[in-house]
Amino acid sequence: MSAGALIPDRRTILVALGITIVTVAILLAMGRTPICECGYVSLWHGQINDAGNSQHIADWYTPSHIIHGMIFYALGWWLFVKRGLGGANGVRWGFPLAVLLEAAWEVLENTPMVINRFRAVTANFGYSGDSVLNSAADIGWMSLGFWLALRLPVRVTVTLAIIGELLAGYVVRDNLTLNVIMLLFPLDAIADWQAAGGVA
Repeated sequence: MSAGALIPDRRTILVALGITIVTVAILLAMGRTPICECGYVSLWHGQINDAGNSQHIADWYTPSHIIHGMIFYALGWWLFVKRGLGGANGVRWGFPLAVLLEAAWEVLENTPMVINRFRAVTANFGYSGDSVLNSAADIGWMSLGFWLALRLPVRVTVTLAIIGELLAGYVVRDNLTLNVIMLLFPLDAIADWQAAGGVA
């Protein structure tokens, strides 16, 4: 961990917590279910195309959210350390910025437009949105990725991100990279490969 690390202080941690609470309130107001409609909470749910997907605490998309945290750390470092945004105290705001970005995605991801896009072009043909618990957990997993990037050497962080992508890609034929590609520029070759593996 270098002197230029994005170390949050008590105030910015409280701001990040406040953003998370507001996000939970927004998701509830949007009509998202608090927990899985199955009526129970699991630490891990390993199926990506059933009613429990994105409803519990962790699943095969958890590595994607951890990687979000690593990417957001890099963005914060570029803004607050390399470019000096916010002066000497700017580095404290890297974590709240990361939480804000993840929270914004969780809200956007659970709009009908994005849910329908996921169903149409990604491996998640049965996707119906996240439970509020899952969205809150995703913010937590992103925070873990941010913390890992804060504490670990860059090469270790990058290696962990690659391992997460390769593991999810191998097991369920989906990961952060494939999701981004399919959401923005759907490719028949990827869709066919995912379908061949029983994902779509």
